[in-house]
Amino acid sequence: MLRVIGAGLPRTGTMTLKHALETLLGAPCHHMSEVFGHLDTHPAGFLAAARGAATDWEALLDGYAAAVDWPASAFYAELAEAYPDAVVVLSRRDAFDTWWRSCNDTIFTGMDTDDTATAEWTAMIAAIWEKTFPGADRDDRDAVEAAYGAYHEQVRAVVPAGRLVEFTTGAGWEPLCAALGVPVPDEPFPYLNTAREWHERTGAVPPGGIGAG
Repeated sequence: MLRVIGAGLPRTGTMTLKHALETLLGAPCHHMSEVFGHLDTHPAGFLAAARGAATDWEALLDGYAAAVDWPASAFYAELAEAYPDAVVVLSRRDAFDTWWRSCNDTIFTGMDTDDTATAEWTAMIAAIWEKTFPGADRDDRDAVEAAYGAYHEQVRAVVPAGRLVEFTTGAGWEPLCAALGVPVPDEPFPYLNTAREWHERTGAVPPGGIGAG
């Protein structure tokens, strides 16, 4: 059963948040990285959910105490309704420009050409994009910026303030621990999946070369 629901977009420190929540909760946290290990079920399940099908979240997210990053974060409203006692964490960058640059240097470069980009995978990504940024083409910066702002305002409108934790990249343990009512761990807060680490792991070269991002 989910105790934490991530509403933050990809490239907002979600891998760091995944590992931090696993430390605090002592249980797995779902993230896009988990989908690669469940290619037989997760893309189809999230695609169906994005298309409006009734979804058994307990079955789809079985074994996870938290869920951050796409695809799950696109369904923060549905998950918040299904798990009314869960904390909702809106992870975010300091500014749209920071987020846009990070995405274009990393995940946008391989979103359609990755080895996992089967027809089902591509359909899932397209459906999640449209659900999150309706009407905004991925190469239209101005449209994405407007949709980005609208998305964050929608999260704030949907989730009551007392239940929502706005977590800016680099905020550390304290906001999460306070929301969960757990002590601050006696270890440094993780800092994972930087642009350079992403490039090294995937072998992708960002625009401008490996030094970019």
